Amino acid sequence: MDDKLSIRVNVADRYYPLRIDRDDEEKIRKAARLINEKVLQYKQRYHDKDVQDFLAMASLQYVIKMLELENKHDYSPIVDAVNDLNDKIDAILTEE
Repeated sequence: MDDKLSIRVNVADRYYPLRIDRDDEEKIRKAARLINEKVLQYKQRYHDKDVQDFLAMASLQYVIKMLELENKHDYSPIVDAVNDLNDKIDAILTEE
């Protein structure tokens, strides 16, 4: 049985089709929700910027948090999972 699932994830009002492991769906959707919440916070605070700026600021904030946690604990499995997700997203983006 194929444990892959095709989903569409909304990030900053753009939809991205992903083919993921079924077990990853909840965390991928949660990650997208957290990004969207952070982008919305920046939109409400800074009216003269565009979505690219908000995505960059949100990414920077989350990576800083990740690095801080990395220094406190061994999160290499999480980092590997994030890198894997980034590779999957990059593959999808290059298909277009």
